[in-house]
Amino acid sequence: MKIEQKNIYFVGIGGIGMSALARYFNQKGHNVAGYDRSTTDLTKRLQTEGIVVSSMGEEDSIPFTHRDKKDTLVVFTPAISAENPILSYFRENGFECLKRAQVLGILSEGLKTIAVAGTHGKTTVSSMIAYILHTSGVKINAFLGGISRDFGTNLIVEEGAEIMVTEADEFDRSFLQLNPNLAVITSIDLDHLDIYKDEKDLLKTYGQFANQINSDGVLYSKTNVVNQLKLKSGVELKTYGSDDAEVRYGNLKIEDGNFHFDLLIGGKQLKDVKCGLPGIHNVENASVAIALCMELGLSAEDCKKAIATFQGVKRRFDVHIKRKDFIYIDDYAHHPQEIEALLKSVRQMYPNKKITLVFQPHLYSRTRDFGDEFAEVLRKADQTVLLDLYPAREKPIEGIDSFWLASKIDKSSVPVYNKSQLMNYLKDEKVEVLLTVGAGDIDTLVPELISYYE
Repeated sequence: MKIEQKNIYFVGIGGIGMSALARYFNQKGHNVAGYDRSTTDLTKRLQTEGIVVSSMGEEDSIPFTHRDKKDTLVVFTPAISAENPILSYFRENGFECLKRAQVLGILSEGLKTIAVAGTHGKTTVSSMIAYILHTSGVKINAFLGGISRDFGTNLIVEEGAEIMVTEADEFDRSFLQLNPNLAVITSIDLDHLDIYKDEKDLLKTYGQFANQINSDGVLYSKTNVVNQLKLKSGVELKTYGSDDAEVRYGNLKIEDGNFHFDLLIGGKQLKDVKCGLPGIHNVENASVAIALCMELGLSAEDCKKAIATFQGVKRRFDVHIKRKDFIYIDDYAHHPQEIEALLKSVRQMYPNKKITLVFQPHLYSRTRDFGDEFAEVLRKADQTVLLDLYPAREKPIEGIDSFWLASKIDKSSVPVYNKSQLMNYLKDEKVEVLLTVGAGDIDTLVPELISYYE
């Protein structure tokens, strides 16, 4: 199947995955426009690239060029409400409307597809794979779930590409639109209970994804993850992340803020691999990225050289200020497990400093479903501050807000502020390590915080 329409309209164009698709079609010569309710740095950048973006949620904002039913494809994200007036207009008037994941599946046809799934880590691992392949001279298309610091974008499109690297998102079961040649499952933690009934339902769906790998394909998975899946016999499995895994690291040490380790892949050993990203989880991420790229035929030396210079993804442990007296880090973590990994890494790097964590809860349902888990991990910071809950696609749930979460943390004082109040609070505090954390719009505070603390 090919996408023949000249005009492409994106409902929810400001999302990281949607914006990558919009850029792809724009670069391929389509007439691209879209709607997003928020004006962000990302939507502004899309506009500078020639894409028409509106924040008006009414059908009147749709350009006349994109009202041609025969020559317009509408792409929407499941995060958009079915009641959205723009999406309703297109549906009621018989336009072809496809989910983002369906379009991604179409674009993967005819390419060797590498899909990275998992509750945590998929953006970093997919970015690592894309970077190793690119720097080794392999032509790729890549759709990333974050802005790569190395590429400066969430999209890589190269003429003559034969390989596609993409995240495989479990939200709305989107990853079931993919039939990859190679896949990674980094982790499976309960999330998206607005989509999945329970853990059994989530595991079953991950199993479906794994079993959609091509018959001659390979799945790389954490050992503790794969034991929970029912895999068909045709899928070749390679494990990582444990002492008895096929891909495992050893002789770990830290030098000048970088992790150095030896990597064993099957019977082959790579000595002194360097990874500049913090946290043991990133050693595991680098390990599986290298193993998968060697599976594709890259040399061990090319993989080692590339991963040593990999800079990471924006909003994944994004160090904005690093002085002896003050450190400021911004991170996308929005699940209890992600926040715990972040705090563990920060403690490892700055064991004697006070950590002030500013967290913006994301989604009413996630906050409700994991309230106890959030409270437990947020207690581990020396000082916790909450911002008002970011609802994203959801309507309010009675009784669930940041004040409810603050009461569960059970500290003597966990203040709750809106974004405009936060700076006044911080000015009166002695802050040594500042973390701003969350998947909403907390990152809009970054420029102001940098300006103040620099």
